[in-house]
Amino acid sequence: MSESLKNKTVRGVGWSFVDNIASSGVTFLVGLVLARLLTPAEYGIMAMIAIFIAVSNSIVDSGFSNALIRKVRVERVDYNTVFYFNLAVSVLLYVLLFLASPSISVFFKEPELVKVTRVIGSVLVINALAIIPRTVFVRDVNFKTQTKVSLISSVSSGAVGIVMALSGMGVWSLVGQQLSRQSLNSLFLWVYCKWKPSLEFSIESFRELFGFGSKLLLSGLLSTVYQNVYYIIIGRFYSSSLLGQYTRAEQFNMIFSSNLTSVVQRVSYPVLSSIQEDPKRLREAYRKVIKTTMLITFACMLGLAAVAKPLIVILIGEKWLPSVYFLQIICFSGMLYPLHAINLNILQVKGRSDLFLKLEVIKRIIAIAPILIGVFYGIEYMLWGSVFTAFISYFLNSHYSARLIDYPTMDQMKDILPTFFISSIVAFFMWCVSLFDISAYILLPMQLSLGILLAFIIYEKLRLPEYLEVRQLVCSLLHRKNKLDNKQIWTKN
Repeated sequence: MSESLKNKTVRGVGWSFVDNIASSGVTFLVGLVLARLLTPAEYGIMAMIAIFIAVSNSIVDSGFSNALIRKVRVERVDYNTVFYFNLAVSVLLYVLLFLASPSISVFFKEPELVKVTRVIGSVLVINALAIIPRTVFVRDVNFKTQTKVSLISSVSSGAVGIVMALSGMGVWSLVGQQLSRQSLNSLFLWVYCKWKPSLEFSIESFRELFGFGSKLLLSGLLSTVYQNVYYIIIGRFYSSSLLGQYTRAEQFNMIFSSNLTSVVQRVSYPVLSSIQEDPKRLREAYRKVIKTTMLITFACMLGLAAVAKPLIVILIGEKWLPSVYFLQIICFSGMLYPLHAINLNILQVKGRSDLFLKLEVIKRIIAIAPILIGVFYGIEYMLWGSVFTAFISYFLNSHYSARLIDYPTMDQMKDILPTFFISSIVAFFMWCVSLFDISAYILLPMQLSLGILLAFIIYEKLRLPEYLEVRQLVCSLLHRKNKLDNKQIWTKN
């Protein structure tokens, strides 16, 4: 990896990581406050509408943002064409969602869903307005600006949600938080982005971009439906309260799994796309991404499973204890999410959106079994089934990506197994500490201290290349921050 590309990647990873902390991290902290003020049932109501919003957002984007990121040379007309298409589709989908709200309410047997759906549905149009500005920043690997926007919108919307919850507005505090966050995010992306729309639309540009993006749209829809289908199963066949417990477990899982996946995808996709015509360089860069990413992922996810109970008791209270077991199971499937994303990124980099779609169809057919198990036997069995399908999905993803860059699945496994075994050993000892009958406020610090110390000793002893890479990355980011701080001090003086 060349020095300029490496510096660009380091900056991208650093700011993308901070961006996720600013948005998801701050939102999570706000969620801890809201979880103490609201009931699991109120969280369950919001989860019932989640799949409809998620699917609609996928349709609005239609894979165009990825097509624009991948395209080597993007013209102004390309941006304008996608912008107007996104906006028109978002308005249409909002109207459909508005009209369908009574049926959604009847399906889940939840009267309040009619009003909630009609209000929260407006977020589709708000998000559509931000797609092109965000894409422009991603193409430039400019995550610094997005970080500023995320910080402003996350903190402000968090304050809105907490004030509404304290005022006794229940589920509407969650609605207010989401709407204000997306509105502010879109507003400031427009303020900072130099691109502005003009009245032009190209059929030729649409066809070119849609030819690649349409397959990503279909695969994205399948993935989105699958990721949210558990909300439908639990909400329809169980209760809004139990669904609230499940969503809280999912949100804890997202701290590491989804956020790390997002960071890796956002940075690696444009960076790997820029070297797609150099096979050897692409393979080595891809291999480094996998090894360093999975070192962090295994440590975080297995560690989270080990400390789940005291963590939840301390942060949101004992009324959320049923979510502990859900979280521990989800961690085992969640630890593979970044690996899925990295392998699928290669298919997009190589322009094989057809394979991307084919894989999504196969994996979702396989995933039908755990869903049926959830309907007839219970949520726990459904979640363990999802762990099994996650491993199968990895082998499918890696098989096809391996053929494109000459990086076989067995080589991938050899690269990541050392860090998996180390993280498993560390997590086991952390979990053993939880067997002692002591206060959660004492237990959690003991587990975390043991885990960090044990991992540091093992990695320093073994000196694995991926560990040294991560350590160097962290040192580079800290060094950059120190230089900036020193510069500001000298400027003031």
